Amino acid sequence: MIAIKRLSSSDADFKPRLDALLDFESAQDESVDRAVAAILADVKTRGDAAVVEYTNRFDRLTIGAMAELELSSDELQKALDGLPKDQRVALEAAAHRVRSYHERQPLQSWQYEETDGTLLGQKVTPLDRVGLYVPGGKASYPSSVLMNAIPAKVAGVKELIMVVPTPDGERNPLVLAAAALAGVDRVFCIGGAQAVGALAYGTQTVPSVDKIVGPGNAYVAAAKRRVFGVVGIDMVAGPSEILVICDGNTDSDWVAMDLFSQAEHDELAQSILICPDAAYIERVAESIEKLLPTMPRKDVIRASLENRGALILVRDLDEACAIANRIAPEHLELSLVDAETWVEKIRHAGAIFIGPYSSESLGDYCAGPNHVLPTSGSARFSSPLGVYDFQKRTSLIRVSQAASKTLGRIASTLALGEGLQAHARSAEYRVESES
Repeated sequence: MIAIKRLSSSDADFKPRLDALLDFESAQDESVDRAVAAILADVKTRGDAAVVEYTNRFDRLTIGAMAELELSSDELQKALDGLPKDQRVALEAAAHRVRSYHERQPLQSWQYEETDGTLLGQKVTPLDRVGLYVPGGKASYPSSVLMNAIPAKVAGVKELIMVVPTPDGERNPLVLAAAALAGVDRVFCIGGAQAVGALAYGTQTVPSVDKIVGPGNAYVAAAKRRVFGVVGIDMVAGPSEILVICDGNTDSDWVAMDLFSQAEHDELAQSILICPDAAYIERVAESIEKLLPTMPRKDVIRASLENRGALILVRDLDEACAIANRIAPEHLELSLVDAETWVEKIRHAGAIFIGPYSSESLGDYCAGPNHVLPTSGSARFSSPLGVYDFQKRTSLIRVSQAASKTLGRIASTLALGEGLQAHARSAEYRVESES
């Protein structure tokens, strides 16, 4: 039997049990942080030589120079051309849908002119260069390439540098093919903290970037934390999450497999079902028992469900939505007959999947919206990755001579109130100037 937690909102201890379930210790491992700090400092000092040394050590390679770790555009195209037909068609379809969705997102520059001739506005410009970290080895995700690279290109980023580790020299053709489709400009077969350092500080071969995006292991996450400020980062993501709200009308096998879809990521992933129908919850529990043995990653799924999973009985769907807002999940499935009517009840979620046919897995690969989503409750204040993450906004201010007198008096008064005489005098010069 799978020891997945059972909670009921009617129980006196429901709130503390829910809080304990949601609690995730995200504190950094001090040994990881120390190791990462040393690697970053070395890369900053020695550049290419340090990156090559760490790459050889951690990826078990015997590379002599950075030039051997960069892939040409021809090699990326060769990977794309060499894919089996079904994989290429699927990858191209996913890329098309992701691009089509993000092309509707760009922020536009805007401005307006006041009656006295003052112009105010905002200029939106893309970042010059972005670094994309893509996991390698056992975790090879072409979907991650599409989701990170395509919105950057739609935003107008001039140069996209991808880094991907290749342990034992193993290159994933789907990842390289995705890079070709997404328009990645340069690819280096490096990973870990040394790759993050190379992107942040630049080396003799790897150019420094303005922002680093993409998932990675604990060392990559620690490195991204440390270089933030030197460069921008997307986020430091926690374990993957799914919350399913179901009214009891969806096939229980579907819901069980949807819970598995996140649980199979790793033992710390979180899968939760909320339902007002106790009999249905039991059917889902039976489906979990039946289907788990058929899963190649059954040990990971079991550990995830037992560590952080839950089946929660609630009074009604209103309460289910209130609990969902408390959790603020990365992925929220509204597996309901009248799902559309409940969307307005949800205030906090990375992505909402509306109706029983909208499985979370479609969002991961090909629906179109980005699968890089806020985790660990950060959907309360964060958004999915998008075109806006690769753009910056600059304020525009052109004050007319007439307006400088009006605004100057206001600014002078406030500046003097703050004790900043130079600010006040700077404004007053314009007030005192002759027309």
